[in-house]
Amino acid sequence: MTTIFQILFVLLDVLWWVIIIQAVLSWLVAFNVINTYNDFVRSALIALDRITAPIYRPIRRIMPDLGALDLSPLVVLLALMILRTIILPNLYASLVS
Repeated sequence: MTTIFQILFVLLDVLWWVIIIQAVLSWLVAFNVINTYNDFVRSALIALDRITAPIYRPIRRIMPDLGALDLSPLVVLLALMILRTIILPNLYASLVS
């Protein structure tokens, strides 16, 4: 049982970093710091978008449209933090005891 929770924690950490990297890259593209004509950059952006879009989609439907400001990554990061620090440890403690 411990191994399953360790795997969940690692997967949540990976997802956390994917969201952070995707948000930073989107800011760099928005401020024209990186060139999207580069094949590697474009491939990375497409891959990160395909990973994060299914996670953001339900949140974007619920949240009001704020124009260019997208708060869905912040909401997902907050949910991941709550899941990782509160829900999973309590679930593990209740299953072990």
